[in-house]
Amino acid sequence: MHPYTTVAVDHLMKLVNIPSPSGFTHIAATYLTEVLTGYGFAPYRTHKGNVVCCIGGEGHPLVVAAHVDTLGAMVRSIKSNGRLRYTQIGGYPDNNIENETCVVHTRDGRTYTGTFYLTTPASHVYKDIPGVKRDDTTMEVVLDENVTSKEDVRVLGIEVGDFISLDPRAVRTPSGYIKSRHLDDKASASVLLALAKMAAAGDLTLSRRIYLVFTVHEEIGHGCCAGLPEDAEDILSVDMGCVGDDLGCDETMVSICAKDSRGPYNYEMTGRLIELAKDNSLNYAVDVYPMYASDADASLFAGHNFRHALIGPGVFASHGYERTHVSGLDNTLRLLAAFVAD
Repeated sequence: MHPYTTVAVDHLMKLVNIPSPSGFTHIAATYLTEVLTGYGFAPYRTHKGNVVCCIGGEGHPLVVAAHVDTLGAMVRSIKSNGRLRYTQIGGYPDNNIENETCVVHTRDGRTYTGTFYLTTPASHVYKDIPGVKRDDTTMEVVLDENVTSKEDVRVLGIEVGDFISLDPRAVRTPSGYIKSRHLDDKASASVLLALAKMAAAGDLTLSRRIYLVFTVHEEIGHGCCAGLPEDAEDILSVDMGCVGDDLGCDETMVSICAKDSRGPYNYEMTGRLIELAKDNSLNYAVDVYPMYASDADASLFAGHNFRHALIGPGVFASHGYERTHVSGLDNTLRLLAAFVAD
């Protein structure tokens, strides 16, 4: 195990517990800024909220990007019975949040807990619960407050447009598995923080200038569209690796993505990542993700003239209650460190 992998794990267990659905990421951005400043760097935030930090090196600048925005929801309307209709932030099957606890964040800083339920949740009362299509017309947020009307809810300060974050339920098992929501992509963001600490401690020699970019709009498609360092030449997205049928990656591996829904990644960069994974005897897989897009894709479609590539730790049950393994973080950190030193 790489000596800095424990740094990544420690940051991950903190990051997943910071609410940060897309559009409500200021608390996570503050955490990143404080950590990087503590390492001796000078991070800054772009107008749209990304955190950018140069960790050293000279020549041929490379952006290494991960995102800290997550899936979530927003109050769409307050029902006459005191329940909340929601609208999704990011894309996920609604059944993935059924019976999950959540927090409603008001604009004036108050928080209230609740749960996503079917509008007909009780088996002893309603028929054909398994046959109900899960969406925002058949599910709702039930607040843990004594409210029975729209007026009761508004007295709490809850209004349309308030953000709703999902309880991560983060657990690290004795066998090394980490189960939590939002491993996409806080697992990779934590690896980037570990890389920054390596550079700060002098335990990493950079072969080129490295910018770490933590984006806050990836889940809604425009994380790396703007605000990137003007001298950057290449971009490496560090995002979750897919685990499932027809894929080689599992939770213990680092994934190298050759192609996603937007097309192939750069041939030379991807090839070099594969060579480094072999040279360093890493546990890795090369896969194609037909239902996936990354910040690297967003940067190219926004018009940036970059070579681009994508790696990341394997994450099972993506956009649900996800699972990865410490070894997945370890292999990702090792490959990333080898690449920026190459």
